[in-house]
Amino acid sequence: MGFASCSQYEKLRKSTDYPLKYRKAFEYYHAGDFIRAGQLFDDIVSVYRATNRADTVAFYQAMSYLKQRNYELASHYFGRLFRESRQSPFAEESEFLTGYCFYMQSPRASLDQENTNAAIEAFQIFLMRHPESTFAEDATKYLAEMKDKLVDKSYITAKLYYDLGQYKASIIALNNSLEDYPETKYREELMYLLLRSNFLLAENSVPARRLERFQATMDEYYSFVGEFPDSQYSRDVQRMFNRTDRFLQARATGEEEDELN
Repeated sequence: MGFASCSQYEKLRKSTDYPLKYRKAFEYYHAGDFIRAGQLFDDIVSVYRATNRADTVAFYQAMSYLKQRNYELASHYFGRLFRESRQSPFAEESEFLTGYCFYMQSPRASLDQENTNAAIEAFQIFLMRHPESTFAEDATKYLAEMKDKLVDKSYITAKLYYDLGQYKASIIALNNSLEDYPETKYREELMYLLLRSNFLLAENSVPARRLERFQATMDEYYSFVGEFPDSQYSRDVQRMFNRTDRFLQARATGEEEDELN
């Protein structure tokens, strides 16, 4: 029976009876056979392009791929539909689902965030155009998730340089993360790592560079304690301050640096 069914389906694919294909495409779709439905919608979408069924076929073509979790193709078809048929009753939902497809392709924070950025852009534009949409609540939720993921990505990248002991690069990345996301949930840790990166860079510098780098460390110390006076990192922060202060005091008085160690 399965073979006969496959044979009948292949005959249907080769058929030029487009009304039959249209009807069968919906039968497969509503039966949950999204692969066959999608193939039939692919077959007829160009045939119905100039008819009053064009947007219906295009929407369910995209939906068939969404149901298959083929988000790349689905986003392509949803995007084409709302760009080409802005007056369609399917246009608003298609615009939302374009963003949703990018959202579903967004990887974990440690990987490239191209789809995350695409989702953010799509949801921001959608909310600007349709602030009262029935999809606005979901779009707002997904947008917040994607922005949080970029914060996580920034944190992971900045911390990686610190973990690798690349303190110059760490200082740049940590500053960039704090500048890009000043309200980040990682702010205390990032500012602590920034202070510690400056301190370790100073500690391991050649003598000619130590003064300016310990001065930079002291600047970061005052920034940190001003914002987090009761930090969980207070003990280590105080230790770095004591070492930095001894060095700067010694330089001011001409004391030999070896006496500080």
